[in-house]
Amino acid sequence: MAGGPVRFEDGATYEEVMGVWSRLAGDEFLDWLSPPSGLKWIDIGCGNGAFTELLIERCGPVEVHGVDPSDGQLAYARTRPAARVATFQNGDAMALPFAEAAFDAAVMALVIVFVSDPAKGMAEMVRVVRPGGLIATYVWDMIDGGFPLDPILEEMRAMGIAHPRPPQAGKSRMEALEDLWRQAGLEAIETREISVQRTFPAFDDFWNINSKASTVGAAISAMAAQDALALKERVRRRLSAANGGGVTYGARANAIKGRKPK
Repeated sequence: MAGGPVRFEDGATYEEVMGVWSRLAGDEFLDWLSPPSGLKWIDIGCGNGAFTELLIERCGPVEVHGVDPSDGQLAYARTRPAARVATFQNGDAMALPFAEAAFDAAVMALVIVFVSDPAKGMAEMVRVVRPGGLIATYVWDMIDGGFPLDPILEEMRAMGIAHPRPPQAGKSRMEALEDLWRQAGLEAIETREISVQRTFPAFDDFWNINSKASTVGAAISAMAAQDALALKERVRRRLSAANGGGVTYGARANAIKGRKPK
């Protein structure tokens, strides 16, 4: 059973919950892309700018435009050092406010499952990138257990508790991404699985941070107190059995890249 749509409005909370994960996976993603410096980039669904900042630190871009539909997330992004280089603006992934062939590279970091029509979003990425340009994404495997919040979400499902799901969660599978890239007419398509780990000093640190996530926070707040406590204890047993006092666990993302034909 699924809840309502997933919304990301609080940039500071997103940073605490997902910013660390985004950078962990983003580092491996950029190592794999290995782009030259001096490119013009568009970061679609930039959110609070976590990946945008990493892109600037790692890749020496000459220009970066971050686009996101959340004013709250963008406000946080504009407080980052990245704002000295990047321009952040409100926009829709399916109707990008840029001319054709305006960029050397387009990227979506952990976003494509939240685009209501991924094929249309792909068409827009292709449109705004120059011939020969790079188009790439990485996304948590939402179906096969790769999402960082899965320790909580799987216990919620076992209790029959509804929680929001991304509208296009199935597009996180590698074969679905490959289909999107092929159907968009891209060339030199390559894929990679990215596995990362995060450590919390104690279970309460894990719970206090992750229970704030929009994906689960509203559902937990709506639960009866005894059910919320039962969920917490189920997750504690799930994680502590494998990790002792602290919590170390992994997440997995699927990545894909390709080139617009010249």
